[in-house]
Amino acid sequence: MNTPDCQSRDPEIIGSMKAMERAAREARKLSRATKTLFYVMENGKIADLNHMPKWRKARRRSTSA
Repeated sequence: MNTPDCQSRDPEIIGSMKAMERAAREARKLSRATKTLFYVMENGKIADLNHMPKWRKARRRSTSA
């Protein structure tokens, strides 16, 4: 995931984005292991990343960089 530039100088605020990214990775890993849905908001629409076709996942990674 890409981290946006943080304008805060508070170390807790700066570290919170990395913590949320770690939590999201772990949640995705858990949803794959338990074969449950993994919803995210993407371009104003709700998407289940675990049921997205592989070609679309590859395209999503290349456009989000």
